[in-house]
Amino acid sequence: MLAAYAAATDLDQPLRGLRVGQIEPSDVPQDWVEVQVRASALNHHDVWSLKGVGLPADRLPMVLGCDAAGVTSEGREVVVHAVLNEPGFAGADSTHDPHRSLLSERYPGTHATLVRVPAANLVDKPAGLSFAEAACLPTAWLTAYRMLFTQSGTRPGDTVLIQGAGGGVATAAVVLARHAGLRVWVTSRSAEKGDRARSLGAHAVFEAGARLPERVDAVLETVGAATWSHSINALRPGGTLVIAGATSGDNPSRAELTKIFFKPLSVVGSTMGTRDELVALVKMLATTGIRPLVDRVLPCPTRPRGSPR
Repeated sequence: MLAAYAAATDLDQPLRGLRVGQIEPSDVPQDWVEVQVRASALNHHDVWSLKGVGLPADRLPMVLGCDAAGVTSEGREVVVHAVLNEPGFAGADSTHDPHRSLLSERYPGTHATLVRVPAANLVDKPAGLSFAEAACLPTAWLTAYRMLFTQSGTRPGDTVLIQGAGGGVATAAVVLARHAGLRVWVTSRSAEKGDRARSLGAHAVFEAGARLPERVDAVLETVGAATWSHSINALRPGGTLVIAGATSGDNPSRAELTKIFFKPLSVVGSTMGTRDELVALVKMLATTGIRPLVDRVLPCPTRPRGSPR
């Protein structure tokens, strides 16, 4: 099959290991379902994989990609849930499985003409959602949905601060939070990204690290070290910080422990989401008419090629 895959990993120059060409997919359990991929979405996980984070050399070559929408052999249009649980995991929340993985970590990913997944990982795609839009949902949008509606404890009318307005999760969170009746504030180092956040529904945009007019009920944090102290200081007493990433690093200069226990604050980790949350997210989009912001749609290459320039 034709796929974009990691042939090697390089922490400093990750694109050196990227290939597009024909590859035989790795073995998967026989009862998994084959999906003809109509669209897959790029996200930061692909970069981490090419750097070798979560993808050891003994699993190479590995088809990249976590996100996809496509069609089964029976003609069912589906969105693919990317979280894979270990056989026998019986917990109610699939993200609590300590041995879980994502597509493209242990099993081939979605940047290919086909992907195979457990039948339980398929969610019906609404007719009103394009394949490109649906392919944006399983990672960034699902992560934002869980942060907001499962982990943050916010209610309509509350104020939420979203750090780093330009990221995929942050962009999704702005749209979802605004449509859920929250007051949405964002931070950004880029005026252009700040303006885009406003166009998507943010009520106010602040410079990164700026003093806010008042403290907020919840902070959604994916930036990490660079914004950690600002996130803690932005919260009202009893507020909640939900963290789902650390793109600027995971070692802030100050842990802010005194403020966390004295205020007292809740710090909640969040990662991806469950199939039920993906179903709820899809229903929300179908009901409200909101859609992911698709920057570009690129055609699938027709010829193999080596490392990109």
